[in-house]
Amino acid sequence: MTFQVRQDVDDGFGGTRGEWVDQFTVPGRLEPRYGSNAESIMAARMQSMQPYNLTIRGSTAARQVTANWRAYDARAGKTGGKPNRVFGIKTVVNPDERGQYIEMLAIEGEET
Repeated sequence: MTFQVRQDVDDGFGGTRGEWVDQFTVPGRLEPRYGSNAESIMAARMQSMQPYNLTIRGSTAARQVTANWRAYDARAGKTGGKPNRVFGIKTVVNPDERGQYIEMLAIEGEET
C-alpha cells in the first residue's frame, strides 16, 4: 500500500493546486467489512463503495497517517498516472495500544 497526503504543488502558472503526493509504501492487509450495521458502512455500500479494514505494521511513518490521507494498492498499478485502486482513510486506530500495528477504516473508491 502506498500512502498519500494532499499537498499544494506549483501549477506552473503562478498558482498552486492540491495534488496527492506519495509519502511511503509498506505491505498492508485489506479485509473487506461484511455484515456491519454501521450506518456509514451501509451508506458506502449503497454507493458501490466497499469498506475495508486496512492493517499495516506500526512505524514512525505509519503513525503520521490521519483521516486526511488516502492509500492506493501499489500492486494494482496505475493507468494514465492515476492509481487503479484508491482507498479513502476514514479512521486510524492503534488496536493493541503498543504501536505494533495501525488499523484503518478505508473506503475503496472514495477519496478523502
